[in-house]
Amino acid sequence: MNAPAASGSLLPEFAQRPIPPEFLQALSQRFGAQCSTAMAVREQHGRDEGSIAAPPPSAVVFAESTRDVQDAIALASQYAVPVIPYGAGSSLEGHLLAVQGGISLDVSRMNRILSVNTEDLTVTVQPGITRKQLNEAIKDTGFFFPIDPGADASIGGMTATRASGTNAVRYGTMRENVLALELVTASGDVIRTGTRAKKSSAGYDLTRLIVGSEGTLGVATEITLKLYPLPEAVSAAICSFPSIEAAVRTVIQTIQIGVPIARVELIDVNSVRMVNTYSKLELREEPMLLMEFHGSPTGVKEQAEMVQDIAGEFGGNAFEWAERPEDRTRLFTARHNAYFAAVASRPGCRCITTDACVPISRLADALLDSVREADESAIPYFLVGHVGDGNFHFGYLIDPESSDERERAERLNHQLVERAIGVGGTCTGEHGVGIHKMQFLRDETGDGAVEMMRAIKRALDPKNILNPGKIFAL
Repeated sequence: MNAPAASGSLLPEFAQRPIPPEFLQALSQRFGAQCSTAMAVREQHGRDEGSIAAPPPSAVVFAESTRDVQDAIALASQYAVPVIPYGAGSSLEGHLLAVQGGISLDVSRMNRILSVNTEDLTVTVQPGITRKQLNEAIKDTGFFFPIDPGADASIGGMTATRASGTNAVRYGTMRENVLALELVTASGDVIRTGTRAKKSSAGYDLTRLIVGSEGTLGVATEITLKLYPLPEAVSAAICSFPSIEAAVRTVIQTIQIGVPIARVELIDVNSVRMVNTYSKLELREEPMLLMEFHGSPTGVKEQAEMVQDIAGEFGGNAFEWAERPEDRTRLFTARHNAYFAAVASRPGCRCITTDACVPISRLADALLDSVREADESAIPYFLVGHVGDGNFHFGYLIDPESSDERERAERLNHQLVERAIGVGGTCTGEHGVGIHKMQFLRDETGDGAVEMMRAIKRALDPKNILNPGKIFAL
């Protein structure tokens, strides 16, 4: 049968593959209590934080080792059954939905740190460890892993989606910070890509191919990451502005003159109101920048003073500092909770999210036109952005029972993405394509590039069992 597409959306429908009973029997025999067909467990693994609905997987396997991942995939390959990797379940674009049926391969129990090499500034972990767990475990070494997508996502999921987040303006994305992988292929074989060395010219860059492939080419079982020294001094600041344009112009000038700011987050007035209610804060209800500076005490002071001067030129006011760790944590926790604050502001709603990324010089135009369209739509929405690298997020809060609201929200999403692509940007800066952005991939990359991706997928996964129906249709 066909998996229902979300009402009123442009999402394609996907055929559910039949699951042979003998496959489920073999799975149960191999994994015992590590395999569940309970409906509650299946439903938990059959949805993410996005708005798309699909039938749950037929079973969930809780992998505890590379051998478990190998055996699960080998069995799935034998019976041509889809395998959908699952980490923390925090994705937003339908990555973990069983749109063609199959099993969910949960790697959350594979959450160990395998080695820490502070001399080389690297750490090797299993895919199920979350970014918070990792940083908590290494905090006494004097190093940290900076990639912070907001949610306490798993490192495996962050690798699969090429995640970035609030620190990307200074530290880059997962693309720059994954050095090597152990990977289980579609046939159940184990390969290694990359090394702990800083660079290599040896053959195809398979690590970069896998980072961002959304579980469609293999399942990572070990991941080697870059570490960074904890900064000597950290200072955070908030600044309110009379308009979104003024805030964005401040960011553009800050980046263009080369201030090495660590984080700069835009929060629109809707988000500020929602965060104030949800996190019991009293932030000034105007468009706001939330910034963080890393470095030496003198360097941090100079950076902050430069940004404060730039903000003043654009009407920035109420500049407030947060230097104590607990104050900085409170501010950025509130920012990270913006999504949940927004959903709580309209009980029973679902959130259609989008994340475009544009050249920094075109950020103001792209944002202001999208804000105008959202205001005219009468759909409740919020806007946040990692604007230091041109990445921004709109969330449209819809009644899931209203096809009209979903259609209007999807239209807003479509217009926003078309605008981003039109100014030289991308349809997704960090969430990934999943299901929701499939229709835009061809617009962004062209027919030839999509066909090359298909050729790679067919070559590495000829039975199309690894997270099928994501990124593009075969």
